[in-house]
Amino acid sequence: MKKNLLFGLLLLLPLLSTTATANPITGMLERIDKGASKKFEIVLANTNDGTDYFELDQHKDKIVVRGNNYVSIATGINWYLKYYAGIHLSWNGMTAKLPKKLPAVKQKERRQTTHTLRYYLNYCTFSYSMAFWDWERWQQEIDWMAMHGINLSLAITGTETVWRNMLLDLGYSKEEANAFIAGSGFLAWWQMNNLEGWGGPNPDSWYAQQETLQKNILRRMKEYGIEPALPGYAGMVPRNIGEKLGVEVTDPGTWCGFPRPAFLQPTDKNFEKIAGLYYTKLTELYGPANYYAIDPFHEGGSTEGVDLDLTGKAIMGAMKKVNPQAVWVAQAWGKNPRPEMIGNIQQGDLLVLDLFSESRPMWGMDWSVSYRPEGYGHHHWIYCMLLNFGGRTGMHGKITPVIDYYYDAKAHRSGQTLQGVGATMEAIENNPVMYELLFELPWRETRFTAGEWLEGYIKARYDATDDKLTQAWDLLSKTVYNCPPRSIQEGTAESVFAATPRLDIRRVSCCSVVRPFYSTDSVRMAAETLLSVAGKYKGNNNFEYDLVDVVRQTVANRAYHLQLAVTKAYRDSSLTEFRQLSKEFLALILAQDKLLQTRREFMLGTWTNQARKIGATPADQDLYEWNARTQITVWGNRQSAGMLHNYAYKEWAGLLKDVYYPRWEAFFNELGQSLEEGRTPSTIDFFGMDEEWTKKHNPYPATPSGNAVDVATEIYNTYVRGY
Repeated sequence: MKKNLLFGLLLLLPLLSTTATANPITGMLERIDKGASKKFEIVLANTNDGTDYFELDQHKDKIVVRGNNYVSIATGINWYLKYYAGIHLSWNGMTAKLPKKLPAVKQKERRQTTHTLRYYLNYCTFSYSMAFWDWERWQQEIDWMAMHGINLSLAITGTETVWRNMLLDLGYSKEEANAFIAGSGFLAWWQMNNLEGWGGPNPDSWYAQQETLQKNILRRMKEYGIEPALPGYAGMVPRNIGEKLGVEVTDPGTWCGFPRPAFLQPTDKNFEKIAGLYYTKLTELYGPANYYAIDPFHEGGSTEGVDLDLTGKAIMGAMKKVNPQAVWVAQAWGKNPRPEMIGNIQQGDLLVLDLFSESRPMWGMDWSVSYRPEGYGHHHWIYCMLLNFGGRTGMHGKITPVIDYYYDAKAHRSGQTLQGVGATMEAIENNPVMYELLFELPWRETRFTAGEWLEGYIKARYDATDDKLTQAWDLLSKTVYNCPPRSIQEGTAESVFAATPRLDIRRVSCCSVVRPFYSTDSVRMAAETLLSVAGKYKGNNNFEYDLVDVVRQTVANRAYHLQLAVTKAYRDSSLTEFRQLSKEFLALILAQDKLLQTRREFMLGTWTNQARKIGATPADQDLYEWNARTQITVWGNRQSAGMLHNYAYKEWAGLLKDVYYPRWEAFFNELGQSLEEGRTPSTIDFFGMDEEWTKKHNPYPATPSGNAVDVATEIYNTYVRGY
């Protein structure tokens, strides 16, 4: 009898262990600050009335946080930390030392929302920011997600393993499958049906570690109650599948010079078979999902000869076989989702991400270049902020439009099908103010102004009330964070440091501009104002990050004006002035490099070391580092250079010194010699220079050097003051 009882208890141990650790909030609080969970009382109320809520309350010396689910509770904790304790957790710092006794909640506060979907991530984020993350970094991000109310997130990590397994079943060799799947730094564009193989082939260890990583990600998301949007089947197949298996495919053309994967016609008898096999392999590894992200013909894929209505039905049918309740998640970008493809889909079966709501809303603003008179019709949709393209460094945002367009959308006829908000940026770990704003929108019932909101943000960000901080942020909110409401520029005004050198620079990447839309002198004044009180906030992590970023922006703005002066001196044939100004420009690049060495967020080594860290062998490490270096410089090959060279540039210490400085030095030397000799300047192969750098393996530090406040003060006083 005792043996049976003991055996029964042993069987229960795994269940008891799971139950005991099922509350993810305890782990989250302990990761923020060891012992923090003992300072809170968590109350989970399992209600399901179409409203998400959290309540803040006090019970003796503990802070009580109630909510209808764990994401709501995590959001409530974040709200408390920001607005009661003056602790702002952000990408630049997800830990904090909580006071021994937390500030009391003197009157119960309740926040609720009927916008019960808060979406997160773009395919591109997985490559521009997350390409080389390990579980430790992902764990921090999932905590960040929960604390910002996110309960639906794209989850594409490890999908390459699904495809490899599927292709092997279809008769492909491992080498052939690897030739189709992109490398570590470029998987996002392979997932979006834009290219094949670039950056690969991946070693076996890559597939194994990404599979394990995805399982950890999904497990933690499930603990919180965050729904994953797994990648569904969009009809993508290798270009050689027609000759290999004899299936009917169409050629969608090229993307930025890369041949796209082929599209499998839904009329082909193999569509159902291959789609079914894909979902079988996906489910075997990661289980079924309630949401599947599917974006056929992304960014201009040709639809010639394709029955779009039939395609939509075939895609939906394959997805519904996995889970009859599943929802298709589609990005509204360019012509997608094609009206002909989604017209006959029932309400509730499709969720549309209005990808760039702050600049090119499709949902119902008639001034928008992407305006759809009927919005998304009967389909559900999400109000999304795109903000960042390519991970390009720069302060940028539209604070007032992000606020106003959300409340306008709620009041519009399209508001009847609006389900919530989403962040669909191409890269993260920048402009934290904009993400705090976006994810607070659903929890604030009535419209508010930028000034009203920033007052609370400043207090939370720095745990201080200071007229100088307010003045600085007032300047920033009216400049870099005040991009004109109807501007459609893709992200920040770009840094000329990162441009392929030439006399007239209008843009660095294919798709934005270098000319600031704001008064650069006002941003300089914001930097000077922050520096005037920097001594008081030395050691304040958030302040030091923001100070470095504002001074960095000021230096970049100075470079914009200085480059124009260099060009004028050259065209005026003023050799002495040209040499002096070009010397100043080169010195400014090195000054920026020195400034950015003070923060790991702005250091090249943080990126390249991450890439090498996850490699199982020296060869793997070299491959991942090549992916990391290539993505942020040449991106692709010479055929794609016109669109992709510099697309994902970064103002990072190490990159400025070893890539941007040599470019500009070579350019200025050639211009100077041409002036002296009275000839036309020779062409320099800048792509070749960058490509050569991508093949190197010299290490870059990821540990900051120098005090941020001291170095920022030095750089400002030496290179910027009074310009």
